[in-house]
Amino acid sequence: MSELTSSHIIISDSVEEEVQVLKDKLYPQRVVPFYKDDFLIDDARLAIKEAYIAEAKVKTIILAGKTFNEASQNALLKVLEEPPLNIDFVIIAESKSALLPTVRSRLPLISRTKKKEALVLELSLKKLELSSLFDFIKEHERTPKHEAKELIQALYNKAMEEEIMLNVAQLNSFEMAYKLVGLNARINSVLSMLLMKFIRR
Repeated sequence: MSELTSSHIIISDSVEEEVQVLKDKLYPQRVVPFYKDDFLIDDARLAIKEAYIAEAKVKTIILAGKTFNEASQNALLKVLEEPPLNIDFVIIAESKSALLPTVRSRLPLISRTKKKEALVLELSLKKLELSSLFDFIKEHERTPKHEAKELIQALYNKAMEEEIMLNVAQLNSFEMAYKLVGLNARINSVLSMLLMKFIRR
């Protein structure tokens, strides 16, 4: 089978564009897309319900999102492993890390990502003061969830670049920041918690 007529995973920088490209390529085959910025358990349930609607010809169900929560992925495991007759699934995500290993192991993976340049920050953690901390938080307060981890990674890279010997509290704050972003915490609260550990005293 070709990649366009069988179940697989696509990793792409532009999820929404990839959904449209796939729909165009599969035409006139029936395609049912489920695209959400945050793909949740309710979206998974709707997709599973759609999969069990009998089809005489192949139907492709697209599961696309910038983030996929763990519950939604676990709900999909059985139907991905044993899809109903004439049903193909295509999962589209921005990164492999957005998907659980159990999901990735069930389908072949095609990567169409372009290598992104590392995010460069003007902020100095070594010379951080309250005024620059607040300016940085304000500048990034609308950062979407799928880019927040990249921002936290850039802050960690900045600490390494400035040769800061991270103490236990600072290391823990980076770990906590990743967890909080995954739990949909507000990015300004996460950044405040993280950066306060670097304020010059």
